[in-house]
Amino acid sequence: MPIKLQRKEKLQHEQLNSLTLAVGRIEIKSKVPNKFYQMANSRFKSTCLLLAILGLVTCPVWAEPTDEQDNAQHPRLQISREFVEMAEELDTRFWHDKAQSILTDKLEHHKKLNENRAKNVILFLGDGMSVHTIAATRAFMGDSNKQVFFEKFPYVGLSKTYAVDERTPDSASTATAYLSGVKGNYGTIGVNAKVQRGDCHAATDSSTHTESIAQWAQEARKWTGLVTTARVTHASPAGVYAHVADRKWEHDGKVTKDGCSAELNIDIARQLVESPVGKNLRVVLGGGRANFRDKSMADEEGYAGKRTDGRDLIKDWQEDKQQQGADAHYVWSRSGLYNVDLSKTDYLLGLFDASHCSYHAEREHDEPSLSEMTEAAIDVLSRSENGYFLFVESSGIDGAHHATKARKALEETEEFARSIELARSMTSEEDTLIVVTSDHSHTMTINGYPYRRQDILSLAPNLATDEVPFTILSYANGPGFVNTYDDGGRMDLTNVDTTDPNFQFQATVPLASEAHGGEDVGVFASGPHEHFFSGNYEQTTIPALMAYAANIGPFAKNELRKS
Repeated sequence: MPIKLQRKEKLQHEQLNSLTLAVGRIEIKSKVPNKFYQMANSRFKSTCLLLAILGLVTCPVWAEPTDEQDNAQHPRLQISREFVEMAEELDTRFWHDKAQSILTDKLEHHKKLNENRAKNVILFLGDGMSVHTIAATRAFMGDSNKQVFFEKFPYVGLSKTYAVDERTPDSASTATAYLSGVKGNYGTIGVNAKVQRGDCHAATDSSTHTESIAQWAQEARKWTGLVTTARVTHASPAGVYAHVADRKWEHDGKVTKDGCSAELNIDIARQLVESPVGKNLRVVLGGGRANFRDKSMADEEGYAGKRTDGRDLIKDWQEDKQQQGADAHYVWSRSGLYNVDLSKTDYLLGLFDASHCSYHAEREHDEPSLSEMTEAAIDVLSRSENGYFLFVESSGIDGAHHATKARKALEETEEFARSIELARSMTSEEDTLIVVTSDHSHTMTINGYPYRRQDILSLAPNLATDEVPFTILSYANGPGFVNTYDDGGRMDLTNVDTTDPNFQFQATVPLASEAHGGEDVGVFASGPHEHFFSGNYEQTTIPALMAYAANIGPFAKNELRKS
């Protein structure tokens, strides 16, 4: 017979609530402060229900929540003087008309599905761009009813981002997934899960190498390119062309530092210049000059290189293209990029920083924006009669989140959206598929009860139980902990400018760098076979769907028939 589980509670003179958990002759009593009582009571219920499932106890009938509990869960806040109602939103007809407009658009798309072959495919990656990031960007744009441009795409899905060996992935393992259709281990690029991170020998076996959609495109005689605000040898762009056991191996010095042979384990920069896929990329734009030159050499801005093999890979790239008789250009500044006649360019290499490119809002006048690099890439690749594949990454979203600098993450997302809008305006939905996604999420959330159109970077209008305010945007962990707690408890940010770009938003757990999140990320599609991208699926499905739409690689229609 199940034992009856009793709950006893009474208010003590010390303003404590008493919870008693009785199982048979054993009683566990706990006195809990009132402000924590609700949480403790909830745990009591959970424990009881778990024991009941096991047949050990029967649970009491729970009382309905008190008004006090309900008010705590759903507070009624004073209306801000700054809040101004939009007259049309007060009318029922407004919302019905809005729904009708959306329904009409969906019916039109459903009436005639776009099943054209995609001549061109552009994959936009917002590194670390969680669903929360997108929602916060809407508010940053002025109101929650706004739409970030790619949210207007007709089809939306969710992809699962885990690595083979880690629930929460990094940008290396995810790049392998969304570019080659194979999940690998955390920290590895362009290899399957037989390769463990840092293994000096496993990745030298070419049978472990995966093929990226860039390779499939090149085999179909399409032009290919990549654009990033990171180093072009960083984890995400490296997934286009490289095969390494460790994402850190961006130059030969990193390989040898880990005790591996730099001759057997070709570093990522060398693979960009020497590997079949890397050397055939028509456009490469981003940062990372230092990984291409020896440490004895200075670049155009006086920064020393990082290589230890005495090589200048930029010079090697130029000589290779010269031997082909191609019209090739290397540029390192915005003005240099604009001086190139892109209508005649066969190959374009642009390295605009020694390391990562600057955040969008901090760019100097001679550093191109992501939008400008995207435009240049499409101008060059559009010369291909057979079409092209282009990979475009905004890496600053991720970097800003790691630093818990939410404003910068939202500014980067805005610029990312502008780049996508530009690309869509330069191409046709009839023959160009544009897919927008993220590699992984971050731990930033939107919390509290902010007023409609309240600055998303400000403090929530409701105080915590310690009577101290908190930021609307906050992180589960990260360096923003320094703005969360001090010796006296939680910090009061009432007189702190939380809109400052360098303000680090509050974080619960102290970490030197905020961690990635492990939840699903959005996928947005526009163009041929856009309807394939709805639903929930493995991240590895993304390159398969793109390849099918373009009829290339192992997922081309004729290849699928063989299987």
